[in-house]
Amino acid sequence: MKKIVVIGGGTGLPVLLRGLKQYNVDLTAIVTVADDGGSSGRLRDELDMPPPGDIRNVLAALSDVEPLIVELFQHRFENGNGLSGHSLGNLILAAMTSITGDFVHAVREMGKVLNVRGKVLPAANESVVLHAEMEDGTIVSGESKIPYSGKKIKRVFLTPANIEPLEETIMELRSADLIVIGPGSLYTSILPNLLVPKIGEEVCQSKAKKVYICNVMTQAGETLNYTASDHVKALYDHMACAFLDAIIVNDAPILPETKERYAKEWAAPVVCDTEKLEALGLQVICDAIIDERDGTVRHDTKKVAALLVSLLAPPSHGTYS
Repeated sequence: MKKIVVIGGGTGLPVLLRGLKQYNVDLTAIVTVADDGGSSGRLRDELDMPPPGDIRNVLAALSDVEPLIVELFQHRFENGNGLSGHSLGNLILAAMTSITGDFVHAVREMGKVLNVRGKVLPAANESVVLHAEMEDGTIVSGESKIPYSGKKIKRVFLTPANIEPLEETIMELRSADLIVIGPGSLYTSILPNLLVPKIGEEVCQSKAKKVYICNVMTQAGETLNYTASDHVKALYDHMACAFLDAIIVNDAPILPETKERYAKEWAAPVVCDTEKLEALGLQVICDAIIDERDGTVRHDTKKVAALLVSLLAPPSHGTYS
């Protein structure tokens, strides 16, 4: 089977994985451990463990069990002293970490319980702290605080500086046929993975085809007014290498009322600036890849998965569908 390795976090990654798991491919997700907000942040601080939230969402997306089990795993308590705000899946992962003494082992065992299709690997077996240096020179620390600083990000970096990825993660990257970056928040979901030193190096050196799935909308506090090429340049600036072969960007129009709703959050559709992307040496795939419902825009999991799987095939005279 062809091997696809997906790197990311946040809400975008599970959406993509739900589509990819329908194909006969060897699938691995490398997931950020920089989250420090909400339930994940509380468990991270109180139990000295990596944040489980992004991992939980990926496990749920790749699971192949009764829907009720997934609903139970994703259930979030709305009240209860100490329980309010926690999701059951986060608490189970915390308990499993306590039982096994190791977060990675806990994730692996939870994958068996949920009959996960593929591998789910945290970017590191420890919590990392994400920091942002703003254009005015100030430093904001904490993944959850960075988008709310009200300032433009110059660069992001991790502490501790000597984070070690899992050996398994390195082996998966080395044997990948396709490495997928994103979708997800550029500075707070994607870069925290690539900034783990050996992961970034492996991605740069890999002979696999590397594709970036660009976000559909810009994000206030992170990518305000960014075009698709601005996203790529930010990745290249942090990695000190031009590592991408292709980019997938939405070019379907978004409903005016949806745009208006996003505009209240200072978000707008990401422009596919094809000429600039091609000048960066990228294969540009601009396509209608959105699923727009109830005033919310997401990637269409089936369309994006089909595009990615088509990139694994040898070149032909066909067109993307």
